[in-house]
Amino acid sequence: MTTRNAIRPDGPGTRGILYVHSTPSALCPHIEWAVGGVLGVAVNLDWTSQPAQPGTYRAELSWTGSAGTAAAVVSALRGWDRLRFEITEEPTHATEGSRYSFTPDLGVFHAVTGLHGDIMIPEDRLKAAVVKSAMGETTLENEVDKLLGKQWDDELESFRYAGEGAPVRWLHQVV
Repeated sequence: MTTRNAIRPDGPGTRGILYVHSTPSALCPHIEWAVGGVLGVAVNLDWTSQPAQPGTYRAELSWTGSAGTAAAVVSALRGWDRLRFEITEEPTHATEGSRYSFTPDLGVFHAVTGLHGDIMIPEDRLKAAVVKSAMGETTLENEVDKLLGKQWDDELESFRYAGEGAPVRWLHQVV
């Protein structure tokens, strides 16, 4: 799969990647139009079939723009039935990074990310999870899974893999 690039004309402040994991063909031009509206440039994606859900398509877009662009793209795309996507936004000197995931059944998941893409969970949310667990309302494992977006990861995992023959970049741990 070829990754397209889009550069917002007001200059790069951050960058990220939009992964459209699955969408019916009828939505493809509407997604390009909506994302282009946010970025302020025409967007033409290279759509390939999605083997995880026959009859749907996938695409990737590398983008640069001002901080908050990922949230604007999510606002433009959320709620579209039969669309699954993720978008990342790298941190800047003044902002944290972000990762958003969307599925029709679960809606939007948002996480703040650090310099290396790890999810950063605010202290008050961790404390609340511990309190809920201590009160017997839930388990700590369930609460941490919610904070990490496990339901979205579980649903999107099969869509994240490209079709046969697509390039795969493996990251190796450095010791």
